[in-house]
Amino acid sequence: MTSGSSSGPSGGPSGVAGRVALVTGGGSGIGRACAEALAGAGAFVHVVDVDAEAAEAVAARIGGRAHTADLADPSAVDSLPSAVDVLVNSAGLQHVAAIEDFPPERFELLQRVMVHAPFLLLRRTLPHMYGRGWGRVVNISSVHGLRASAFKSGYVAAKHALEGLSKVTALEGAPHGVTSNCVNPGYVRTPLVERQIAAQAEAHGIPAERVVEEVLLRGSAIKRLIEPEEVAAVALWLCGPHTGHVTGASLPMDGGWTAA
Repeated sequence: MTSGSSSGPSGGPSGVAGRVALVTGGGSGIGRACAEALAGAGAFVHVVDVDAEAAEAVAARIGGRAHTADLADPSAVDSLPSAVDVLVNSAGLQHVAAIEDFPPERFELLQRVMVHAPFLLLRRTLPHMYGRGWGRVVNISSVHGLRASAFKSGYVAAKHALEGLSKVTALEGAPHGVTSNCVNPGYVRTPLVERQIAAQAEAHGIPAERVVEEVLLRGSAIKRLIEPEEVAAVALWLCGPHTGHVTGASLPMDGGWTAA
């Protein structure tokens, strides 16, 4: 197949109207915002989350379909749709500890959810994309896919691995009209980050507002949390009509963190 030639079931070339999308971690945070943005642009969205109630709520609101899946279990991927045009890997979790105190089973869990599951999902969905001559893979990475922070060995390792997987997908998918990119936000206003703020406030004995400005955003030139909808807008743009040559890229949304 040649790159980007298929116009799909409806709409113009490389648009998402009439396409089918699958979003992991779609029950909350960035995943939910991506599901809503894709549905708003006319895609049918499969909402995948470990939280059944959250997935059902989002799917009902956007007219999609909910799937309950614990992506730490490789067999869970087998039950998910394969006929997918847009894959958004957004599911993630965090654990903060020094390397010598980091539980090995927790480290492994982060890799299973944020590296192994995206790999399995790619194996499952790429044949369909190749057959259609069009596909978009959007990996919700992190500034920690480009930079390291102390005490986050599991998360940083997983995000760096996701970056590499995304680039290989871009190279292999290019002849088939499939692009693969990472979006690299700094701290986003999600339940995961809200829990980190609360933990840091307790540990340092300071208000949550000071944690955001003095701890989380210390390396960022822009001193505010990113909203999930801002990340989703970039993810949707990567699926749009003018991004057929944007592939293998990592797009920082870090408020200037990596500029320093």
